[in-house]
Amino acid sequence: MEQTVSLAALRAAKREWPQEGWTRVPFWVYTDPDIYQRELDTFFYGRTWNYVALECEIPEKGSFKRSWIGERQVVVVRGEDDQIHVWENRCAHRGARVCWKNKGKEESFTCPYHQWNFGLDGSLQGVPLKRGVLKKGGMPSDFDNSKHGLKALSVHVEGGSIWASFSPDPLPFAEYCGEEVITNLRRQFPGKKLKLLGYNRQRIPGNWKLYFENLKDPYHATLLHSFLITFGLWRADTQSESIPAESGHSIMVSRNVGKKKSEAAAEIARFKEALDLHDLDTVTPRPEFEDGKVVAITHFPSCVIHQQANTFGMRHVIPKGAGSFELAWTFFGYEDDDEEMTRLRVRHANLYGPAGFVAMEDGEVLSESQLGAHHYGHRCAVVEMGGREVDKQDHMVTEVLIRAFYKHYREMMDI
Repeated sequence: MEQTVSLAALRAAKREWPQEGWTRVPFWVYTDPDIYQRELDTFFYGRTWNYVALECEIPEKGSFKRSWIGERQVVVVRGEDDQIHVWENRCAHRGARVCWKNKGKEESFTCPYHQWNFGLDGSLQGVPLKRGVLKKGGMPSDFDNSKHGLKALSVHVEGGSIWASFSPDPLPFAEYCGEEVITNLRRQFPGKKLKLLGYNRQRIPGNWKLYFENLKDPYHATLLHSFLITFGLWRADTQSESIPAESGHSIMVSRNVGKKKSEAAAEIARFKEALDLHDLDTVTPRPEFEDGKVVAITHFPSCVIHQQANTFGMRHVIPKGAGSFELAWTFFGYEDDDEEMTRLRVRHANLYGPAGFVAMEDGEVLSESQLGAHHYGHRCAVVEMGGREVDKQDHMVTEVLIRAFYKHYREMMDI
């Protein structure tokens, strides 16, 4: 008997990883819609922890913020006894969005469609006309409100950062992070009260993984970004580390060394020795950590935690189809920062965001990378800088973090 083979099955059959393994990245991982859906189910809706907000964004009982995990919108709410709740922004009745505002404060949430009312924790509190009218209609007598609340997610709060999982039994957060990542995360989130400083948001026409690769790529950082190189905020000729971690995460470590010419800098076309600033605030950080390090954490699959100069930020990666993603930047400091430190944090935030002295170049090259992958699924990228291994390295001229990431990616995706 003749068998019918689905288009999805035909596509999947052709999706074989190059035999060279993690030193190659096939371009179809950036364009294939079936692969993209599997990524959402595996990495965003599975047993992973996803960044959703900072505690300082929801300071009081009833304060809320809309956020995203993959392409699913969620609401983060501070409820009774300071407890943090995260639930799907999707009514349990007909699926309409319950919350239509990005931020605010409410005593409860009412779906605009049929006015079902939900508590801060997402529990169903009231159903209009539940018993009908004139003894006609209404819900069945055994309808149980407690079984029709909004879908609640698992929640973890780490030093003021809020994480959520669709899994009812995710790995313990510290275990999911791994020792290196949780140590560096707690370095920046030591338990001090946080202070919200502002937001940026942009949409980049590229696959969401390209952004994680970009922050696992110290090789490009010391070549592409004139501002970083010239003013010594991130350079290949400084003491540095490239650290692969558990669950697809990674850490890049460098130091601010200031503007200086060196043999290595002389080889880099974008080092601008003649470039000077009239106002040196942006490139003159105030010492903050005893170790003197600049640390960037890619916390897979949802965010990058950055520290550069005196600016702190969460870069929330929100997929929007296989070929596009949103990048939501949240800048913060500590509540006990003095006025001068707050001023420096805001000033140094000009390094990042859609028009940042550094970050605008990333948006452009990632767009070009996506265009380069389009219709070239039969080709692959070469990631052999720094060798072929996936172990920790003590320099920047490497793609080891990308290799380690795709080792994890293939294992999780079963490719």
